[in-house]
Amino acid sequence: MNDASPTTYTIHDLPADTRPRERLVRLGAKALSDAELLAIILRSGARGINVIDMATELVRSYRGLNGLAHATCTDLQQHRGMGETKATQILATIELGRRVITADPGHRIRVSSPGEVANLLMAELAYAEQEHVKVVLIDTRNYVLATPTVYQGSLNSAHVRIGELFKEAIRRNAAAIIVAHNHPSGDPNPSPDDVTLTRRMVEAGRLLNIDVLDHLIIGHQKYVSLKERGLAFAKR
Repeated sequence: MNDASPTTYTIHDLPADTRPRERLVRLGAKALSDAELLAIILRSGARGINVIDMATELVRSYRGLNGLAHATCTDLQQHRGMGETKATQILATIELGRRVITADPGHRIRVSSPGEVANLLMAELAYAEQEHVKVVLIDTRNYVLATPTVYQGSLNSAHVRIGELFKEAIRRNAAAIIVAHNHPSGDPNPSPDDVTLTRRMVEAGRLLNIDVLDHLIIGHQKYVSLKERGLAFAKR
């Protein structure tokens, strides 16, 4: 009869050159997996739990960082070894990353395609639980001036004030705008309301001498460009 308990090991039992923190110092953060980065944030596992195993299980349970980013403190504490301290460490780190991405950068970003604009907004919008409408303000050389949020909540094209979409563009003297909003369902295919709203925006832009370059709909890590689809934009 073998009543030996399973061997428990810690991160310090790993060879020094395979430990996440040492690998980050040696190779840089980009070389680490999601679980390794998370393990560094957690610092140590609970009694009898290896921190790398703990981090790997979290990433697996939430199907990646995008799912983890939408977990609550209560959600995280349902996992073995996760107390309030570790849960708040994860949430604070995720929020800092989100703010870095969405903050007005010190250097100006230039965009030349729908994909570049979608990448700029994806982290903020892809898994948002409510609809958000953002306006990307662009100057004459395609540099992004700002990306203000003009609506949040249930989007109904009949209730959207077109003037609100252009308010910041006029104030910042933008040459053009790209409007983007998310579908919380994850499906970025445009609805009839989306097409109607786009048509109204394009018409208003002509009157205001502000080009509406596109309307993007963001889903779960994917997007649709109404201009590329030929919806509500005149063919040239």
